[in-house]
Amino acid sequence: MRAVVFEGFGRDPEVREVPDPVAAPGGAVVRVEATGLCRSDWHGWMGHDPGISLPHVPGHELAGVVESVGAGVGRRRPGDRVTVPFVCACGRCDACAAGQQQVCERQTQPGFTHWGSFAQYVALENADVNLVEVPQETSFATAAGLGCRFATAFRAVVGQGRVAPGEWVAVHGCGGVGLSAVMIAVACGARVVAVDVSPRALELARTFGAAACVDASQHPAGADGAVRELTGGGAHLSLDALGSPATCAASVRGLRRRGRHVQIGLLPEVSGDPAVPMARVVALELEILGSHGMAAHAYPPMMDMVRTGLLRPDLLVTETLPLSAAPAALAGMGARPGAGVTIVEPQRE
Repeated sequence: MRAVVFEGFGRDPEVREVPDPVAAPGGAVVRVEATGLCRSDWHGWMGHDPGISLPHVPGHELAGVVESVGAGVGRRRPGDRVTVPFVCACGRCDACAAGQQQVCERQTQPGFTHWGSFAQYVALENADVNLVEVPQETSFATAAGLGCRFATAFRAVVGQGRVAPGEWVAVHGCGGVGLSAVMIAVACGARVVAVDVSPRALELARTFGAAACVDASQHPAGADGAVRELTGGGAHLSLDALGSPATCAASVRGLRRRGRHVQIGLLPEVSGDPAVPMARVVALELEILGSHGMAAHAYPPMMDMVRTGLLRPDLLVTETLPLSAAPAALAGMGARPGAGVTIVEPQRE
């Protein structure tokens, strides 16, 4: 098969021929029809994830068709249209038994713990636990984001964030996951302040229902002051959807009393530990929460909102690329701000 491979961290990736994967017992091989280009992939390519072994094939948010299944798989069969959470759970540990597969103790992650979906085929473990059916009416490009960015944003806003109608929600960083959070919060009846440095990203946020937008480049000391002013004292719920010490701190500082901060964006060690204003956390009784994807069994409410048109993840897709264009797009993510979702189609020449 053809796949994007890099031999060293930060070194130019390239498309080459590699052996086809084989389904392990309990696992499956999926023919990848669409895979998202995510900032997490860029972090992995840069060497910010200590679990990656070289050479490596990135890619972790995908949709496609089951090509083959291993021994013991009962719920999935070749020909099924599927997506998969980027956290593939074991289904057997204490966390999985409690229904918290997104923090599985023996989790695997395509594109990180093993070769990923920037390829024509990808092997996935524990198929019966992790594969999620994709309806015929949902395109593969739309479904790819449901494995990471959109599902992660859904759980961050609805599950961890406990958003309520009428609340103010601040979203710091309006790439794919941030714009997903904007759309989801608006659909839940919240009022959203979108924060980014990219005019295009803020324009999309406004299109998806943001009540106000803040250009963070105009606030070098932090956008939290503008957020507090726009929301009449601070957001009820704030999310760092980018992942940087600056956006993490601004998200916390922009909260009102007893507000909730949810960290979505990765904060790799290379960026340094964020200076979270803990005195404010204590004085205002703020909540600091993490959000790490969403378990496969939790997808139905989100899929129902997609099916009825209340959520439109298809509108987040702003660019589609063939596999041959993926190496340059991956390497370029560190230099250009994201706006929307870029989808790679590995079967496309």
